[in-house]
Amino acid sequence: MASRSYGQYCGVTTAVELIGERWALLIVRDLLVGPRRYTDLKQGLPRIPTNILSTRLKELQEGGVVRRVPLMNCGLVYELTDYGRELEPIMLALGRWGFQAMGDPGPGDVVTADSLTMALRTAFQADAAATMPATAYDVHVGAVALRADVSRHDLRVAQLAPPAPPVGGRPPEGEADIVFAADPGIRHIISGALTPAQAVDEGVVRVVSGDENLLERFAATFHIGGTS
Repeated sequence: MASRSYGQYCGVTTAVELIGERWALLIVRDLLVGPRRYTDLKQGLPRIPTNILSTRLKELQEGGVVRRVPLMNCGLVYELTDYGRELEPIMLALGRWGFQAMGDPGPGDVVTADSLTMALRTAFQADAAATMPATAYDVHVGAVALRADVSRHDLRVAQLAPPAPPVGGRPPEGEADIVFAADPGIRHIISGALTPAQAVDEGVVRVVSGDENLLERFAATFHIGGTS
């Protein structure tokens, strides 16, 4: 448990004491993508001081949210417990809520593979995807590249670049149906503020290969309304 107590007998208070300390929710966010070694977490959260990362991991372990386990060929890794994984729908809802207040990135703000993975999971519209053919999207944002495989209600995201942590899943097979590069302004497509055609015309998105019309399918599959 975190050392700070709010002195109130309440479920919300207990939740805040467990995961409300600075950086704790971002550690949970990255572990929702998959187990991570300490070094993987540090690389994914480049501004976190090492002493804070160690402290937060210890607190999350003591709270039953995270555990440290041996994994073949990887040594010790951190992963969410079953209790910790119950945070997933809460994190996705929080991401949708926060998305609506996002402005332009500030100086030094970065997009990481885990943050982009969770952004795609946050925006994924399973009902819309179920009405469309299976599609594989390669999404490049800065130095990050992901494969988003959509098949009916299912979304699978694999990290292409930077090289995925060794604890990640198997790399995707075959070629994507469309490969496109974007800057953080991709949020304007996800919000509906820009149509895919407008995003291409304004240089927010550049199609590297594949059918440009599939950007319309991407925009329908990954959508969070209510933003400007």
